[in-house]
Amino acid sequence: MVSAPRKRNVPRSLGEFVPQAINPVIAKQGFGEADILLHWPDIAGARLAAVSEPLRLQWPVRPPGRSPDAPPEPASLILRVEGAFALEFQHVGPLLVERVNARLGWRCVGRVVLKQGPVRRDGAGRRKVLPPGPVEEQRAAAMTEGIEDDDLRGALNRLGARVFQPQRAKT
Repeated sequence: MVSAPRKRNVPRSLGEFVPQAINPVIAKQGFGEADILLHWPDIAGARLAAVSEPLRLQWPVRPPGRSPDAPPEPASLILRVEGAFALEFQHVGPLLVERVNARLGWRCVGRVVLKQGPVRRDGAGRRKVLPPGPVEEQRAAAMTEGIEDDDLRGALNRLGARVFQPQRAKT
């Protein structure tokens, strides 16, 4: 009797696990993946990205009777733009559609919809998260007891304590 080959435990980088954790959150905003959000400065250019942020992709409702195999209708990319720049974004809208579609590799976006409002800058308007408490640190430490490498165990303890932390924030 021939046994099946054993599955090897190969170390994987943390970057391989991030999309699995982030994609469900991004999907709630209509984004199929994080590319538009993560690479917005590359897509829009540094100057336009500084005064705008992608909010969501709004997909049209599939009409009844349409074949499930038919390609989807393109979505509308909803952008928050600082008021003074809305006119400029109206002019560069078709270019942004081309750049987003080129980045994603298919005709995902058909038009840009602008919402005027303040754009969140790096760190501005975000709440400060309190450090984890001793309960969370103990819980994380209990889960990493068997790890021999001190640096890895320490990193996992810090990460675990943040994961177990209740969603409380200091404004």
